[in-house]
Amino acid sequence: MAGQGPPVGDGPSVITDEEFSSGGTAIRIASVAALGGLLFGYDSAVINGAVASIQEDFGIGNAALGFAVASALLGAAVGAMTAGRIADRLGRITVMKIAAVFFFVSAIGTGLAPNVELVVLFRVVGGIGVGIASVIAPAYIAETSPPRIRGRLGSLQQLAIVTGIFLSLAIDYGLAQLAGGANEVLWLGMEAWRWMFLIMMIPAIVYGLLAFTIPESPRYLVASHKIPEARRVLSMLLGEKNLEITIDRIRETLEREDKPSWRDMRKPGGGFLGFYGIVWVGLGLSVFQQFVGINVIFYYSNVLWEAVGFSEGDSFVITVITSVVNILTTLIAIALIDKVGRKPLLLIGSTGMAVSLVTMAAIFGTATLGADGKPHLDGAAGPIALVAANVFVIAFGMSWGPVVWVLLGEMFPNRIRAAALGLAAAGQWAANWAITVSFPGLRDHLGIAYGFYGLCAILSFLFVFRWVQETKGVSLEDMHGQILSAAKPTAHA
Repeated sequence: MAGQGPPVGDGPSVITDEEFSSGGTAIRIASVAALGGLLFGYDSAVINGAVASIQEDFGIGNAALGFAVASALLGAAVGAMTAGRIADRLGRITVMKIAAVFFFVSAIGTGLAPNVELVVLFRVVGGIGVGIASVIAPAYIAETSPPRIRGRLGSLQQLAIVTGIFLSLAIDYGLAQLAGGANEVLWLGMEAWRWMFLIMMIPAIVYGLLAFTIPESPRYLVASHKIPEARRVLSMLLGEKNLEITIDRIRETLEREDKPSWRDMRKPGGGFLGFYGIVWVGLGLSVFQQFVGINVIFYYSNVLWEAVGFSEGDSFVITVITSVVNILTTLIAIALIDKVGRKPLLLIGSTGMAVSLVTMAAIFGTATLGADGKPHLDGAAGPIALVAANVFVIAFGMSWGPVVWVLLGEMFPNRIRAAALGLAAAGQWAANWAITVSFPGLRDHLGIAYGFYGLCAILSFLFVFRWVQETKGVSLEDMHGQILSAAKPTAHA
C-alpha cells in the first residue's frame, strides 16, 4: 500500500516518558469521545426489554411493532448523513454536544409517550443522536490517536457500544424484576418499560458535560486555519517531536479553496454515484456488518428465546449473558487489532459467523411448530441453538463489531473522511433498519432468516478477501494513497 512503512508495534520498541504521557492523554480523550458509543449502544438495545409491553399497551400488530422498533434507525441514517458536514463546519466537539441533547430529549419523550406515534417520533430523535455519535466518535478518535495505538483506541468505540448494550439490557432486567414484569407499574405510576428509557437521561447529561473537557480535533483546527491551537493539541497528543512536519503534512492533505462537500467523494468526471473505490469499500463493510443479523440478537433476543420455550425471566438472563460475552470478545479485539491487523480479524470473524449462522438456520429450519404456530426446539436443539448464537456473538464481537468502526474512522483520506464516514454510517443504519423491520414477519420462519444471515456472512468473507486493504500502522496523512489503490481488487493483506 502506498506510503506504508513497517507496521508500528512489531518487534521491540522503547516508549519514552513523553510518548507515555501523550499516549495517556490520547486514551483519556478517546474514552470521553467513546461515551457517545455507550449512549449509542444503550439507545439501540433498550427497546429489547420494552418490545412486548409496547405491543401490548398500544395494541399494535407485528408490522407496526417492527416499524416502532426500527424507527430509531431511520433517525440514525439521517443523523449519520448530516453529522459529517456539520462536523466539518462547526467542529467535532460541537457535534458531540448536539448528540447529547438528542439523547436527552429522546429519553424523556419516549419514556412519557402516551401513544405509539410519539414513541416512534422520539425514537427517531434518539436515532439521530445515535447516527451522529456513530460518525463523530470514530472520526474524532482516529484524528486524535497516535498511529501505534490507533486501532486499540478506535476499538473503544465498539467497547462503549457493547457496554451500553449490556447496561441497557441489565437495567431492563432489573427494572422488570423490581416491578414484577416490564409492563407492571414501578414508580410514579409509570410502568417499568417507561423507566428503561427515562434512565438514559443520566448518561446523556454526563456525555454532554464531558464533551466540554476534551480538545478539538487537530485536523479540524488545521482545516479551520487555527494553527496555534492545532499545534497545542498535537503537542498534547504526540509530544513535541516533528510538530511542524506533522502540521505541514495535515495541511497538504487538506489543501483546498472551496468548502468540504459530498462532491469530494466522487472521482473527477464521475456521475452521481461515481464514488472513489474506497468509498464503496466503506459502504460494503457497513452493509455486511448489519446483514449478518447481529442486531436481531440484541433487539429481539427476548422475543426469540421466549418463542422457543424459555420464560420471560430466563430470556432476560440469556440476553444479559450474551451482552457480557460481547464485551469480553471486544476486549480480545482491542488486544489483537494493532498486532494481528484489521483484515485478518475480519476474515476470521466471517468464518465463525458463517458456521454458527448456518448451524442456527439448520436447527430452526427443522424445528417443529407448536399449536401457536411458533417453532419449538426439542431435546438438544435448544442448547445447541443457544451455543451457536453465542459463538456468533463471539465471532462478531472480536472482528466485525469493532474492526469496521476502526476502519471507517481511519481508512478515508483527510479530505473526505467526515463525508465518507457519514455516507458509510448512513448505509449501515439503512441496512440495520431493513434487517430490524423485516424480522417480526420472519419470527415464524427463523430457518429462512438465519439462512440469509449465514449467506451474508459467507459473502462478507469474499468481500474482505478481495477488496479490503490493511491499514495497521499507516498514518492518516498516508491514506490518500488508498483512493487510487482501493479502485483495484486485492487478494492480500
